[in-house]
Amino acid sequence: MNVLVINLTRFGDLLQTQPVISSFSQRGDSTALVCLENFSGAAVLLRDIDDVLPMPGADFLSSVERDWKSGLGAFENFCREVERRFSPDVVVNLTPSVSARLLAMRLGKDCEIRGFALDEFGFNADTSGWAAFLQVASANRGASPFNVVDLFRKVAGLDDYVEFRLADVPSEKVDTALQMLHGKSGEHSAPFAGFQPGASEERRRWPADYFSRLGRMLWNEKGVVPVLLGTASEAEVGQEVAQGWDFPFVNLMGSTGLGELSAVLVNLDFLVTNDTGTMHLAAGLGVPVASVFLATAQPWDTGPARSGALSLEPDIPCHPCAFGTACDVDNACRRQITPETVYEYLRCFIDSGKWVESKGGSAKTAGVRAWLARQDDGGFMNLDSLSGHDESDRAIWIRIQREAYRRFLDGEDLSGFCDMPVRPSDEFCIAVGGVLDEASAMLFLLIRQTGLLAASPTEAVKTKFLANIQKMHDKISATPVLSVLGALWFFQSQQHSSLDGLAALLERYAGLVSFLRRSLS
Repeated sequence: MNVLVINLTRFGDLLQTQPVISSFSQRGDSTALVCLENFSGAAVLLRDIDDVLPMPGADFLSSVERDWKSGLGAFENFCREVERRFSPDVVVNLTPSVSARLLAMRLGKDCEIRGFALDEFGFNADTSGWAAFLQVASANRGASPFNVVDLFRKVAGLDDYVEFRLADVPSEKVDTALQMLHGKSGEHSAPFAGFQPGASEERRRWPADYFSRLGRMLWNEKGVVPVLLGTASEAEVGQEVAQGWDFPFVNLMGSTGLGELSAVLVNLDFLVTNDTGTMHLAAGLGVPVASVFLATAQPWDTGPARSGALSLEPDIPCHPCAFGTACDVDNACRRQITPETVYEYLRCFIDSGKWVESKGGSAKTAGVRAWLARQDDGGFMNLDSLSGHDESDRAIWIRIQREAYRRFLDGEDLSGFCDMPVRPSDEFCIAVGGVLDEASAMLFLLIRQTGLLAASPTEAVKTKFLANIQKMHDKISATPVLSVLGALWFFQSQQHSSLDGLAALLERYAGLVSFLRRSLS
């Protein structure tokens, strides 16, 4: 079977498509990837792939601006070239944008489509609840309990777990990179620590002076040589980090392509990084990773998908913050995780191969939530606390959501599922439970109103019905820890054109809300 995977996202998300590709490959299928032309260079880092089909998105846009007919012609020519090189039996679209949906509809016109699609009228037609969840979770990441690699896997209709493992780096490139590191540092036996100080946003970047202090501690205490990594646009940040360093280091910012970067990474003893594409690349290559998550970044959904990877986030009430909101504490999270704290975890790893000497952390690692990635029994990436935060309200609630949503989205009956063994604090249960009680009552009302609509579809009943759908969304979404539930409900409730379909959806949501409420009782 020929499986065509569409992923029109950026570098990091593109790499996280690897488990999907490998899973199809292990089934004996041929796989090809459609990606944006400017990120197609990352495709060489993927294994188990038969063809890469770069889409010239910028050219399409510019041609549409000049003449929409020529733009449509260019799009059609691209699709025909895809079909000539790789005639798909299944199209898996992992990108919810309109352009990706149009591409999936065109390339999948004669075959099965999975993921994000359009119906014959041009409306969204997601092929599973998992696709709907991925779309709403992207805007509500602070409340999402699933790693992106697992969401991609489920959107693709795959239940089996495949390790996130990118293509092996050729041994000659590895040797060349090691020689370069030795030559630039002047050290021929010292260990190397990668530093990725850049990030997509300033507020998601650990301060340059913190990287600088950490590098000095690693050299003075452990003889570890820092290696600065990043793009040319981040070179100024690298200069800030290295300012005042009077010990060996290597600055490779802006001087490595993706192939060279991979070869450098596999020569490192570990990488210290913000939430970046380099983090995912290192994880996929099996390099030990210590990642810092700030502002809107949080490890439950975009953390490194590699068992044993370390994720650090500030232990402050407002983290992670919501997208599109201004910070009223002057980005305090950026300085919450100190260099001394990160060094303590690295020291333990250097000395023992473990991130902490004993679970629960120490006074030196206070003020930080530390998480160790692992694969759970269901094949999903999970996080275990190394800092004593497993019993926090947030961690317990994430575990509750994981169990609820994975069954709900797979279409299972939640009524017979056992309640969770641990519940959050009384304060949390009272606050969130009250909202769920209101949601349950509103669902009951909506279920009754569907019956009234079927018997008497008057304008007055329709108006009340639609108003209650909106009211339920507004009520749930006003509670941050329920934002994913509110967004998912509103999104899916708009997808049904028949009363029978909507009634069935209401019954399923009543079961989901009931389970969540029982878990807090």
